[in-house]
Amino acid sequence: MPNAFAPIEMAGQSLSNRIVMAPMTRSRAYGPGATATDLMATYYSQRASAGLIVTEGIQPSAVGQGYPDTPGLHSADQVDAWRKVTDAVHAEGGVIFAQLMHTGRIGHPSLLPDGLHPVAPSPVAAKGQVFTHRGPMDFVTPHELDADGITRTIADFTDAARNAIAAGFDGVEIHGANGYLIHQFLAPNTNRRTDDWGGDVTGRVRFALETAAAVAEAIGGHRTGFRISPANPYNDIAETDTADVEDTYTTLVDRLGELGLAYLHMIEGADRSLTARLRKNWPATFVLNPFTHPEPTGPDALTLVQEDTTDMVAFGALFLANPDLPTRLADHGPYNTPDPSTFYGGDHHGYTDYPYLRDTP
Repeated sequence: MPNAFAPIEMAGQSLSNRIVMAPMTRSRAYGPGATATDLMATYYSQRASAGLIVTEGIQPSAVGQGYPDTPGLHSADQVDAWRKVTDAVHAEGGVIFAQLMHTGRIGHPSLLPDGLHPVAPSPVAAKGQVFTHRGPMDFVTPHELDADGITRTIADFTDAARNAIAAGFDGVEIHGANGYLIHQFLAPNTNRRTDDWGGDVTGRVRFALETAAAVAEAIGGHRTGFRISPANPYNDIAETDTADVEDTYTTLVDRLGELGLAYLHMIEGADRSLTARLRKNWPATFVLNPFTHPEPTGPDALTLVQEDTTDMVAFGALFLANPDLPTRLADHGPYNTPDPSTFYGGDHHGYTDYPYLRDTP
């Protein structure tokens, strides 16, 4: 079996290794109109030695924003700003996909322009709070999407995917995980609809499938990835029925597999057996963010490629703190320690100032 440092072909795209930079919200899109900045271009280009970079979540529409200072891909200015990022990554030989993330009910009206209000499959508020420019605020009850709203939201994803290609991205990853809008359609506690967009498994997977199909038709399946997180309780998701989880995600993955997508990106729960089943059924590249709770994914995860548990392995916090992570992994460290106080917002500290191995005394 190949190791994690071997090249791989992903839907016709040659990748230099099997190490993925996972998407991580950093809340530093300080440019006007939620645009990417020169500092973001530096941040991503520093990490271009990844086989694949997946960006932080990018909202496909204004109403899809759930956190302060996150970037969008729904305006001409945003497209132009992202071009600086993709050009910088490509200049370093990297491959970069834009993650399209509509947060749905996770957010707050104070983060949205023009009197917009968070939307979701059903008017069910999430428990907890979200950070805003005014400080922590309770989640609100979202507006339920009607049929026209669902159609419009799928079109937003599609338009954002086209914008991503116009901005120079090599493809997009549709975020169907972590309790955001697509996951809210999949989970029975957040999708309480009785129409064709809810109810049984067929109804609950429909939004995910139609969004993926529309994006793949717009930009090509070879430029489209999809992310899932079965049974992940993040953002007040409750997928507690083991049989329903297996039914939901095997149905979803089987149907996604018919679309000719570039890859499936799975955030793993404690059930490795489900990972194995989905991996076996998936016809293309499989990317795994392995279950390592409570610790972040570490160097030991590289063995998952050799064991054929996955084709590629995604690293989050370790890549955040180590811009040259593939080199450090190959040399068995040492590793910079991530600084959680700088994860969200701020300036270059804890963002672009982590040293390279070559600069370590």
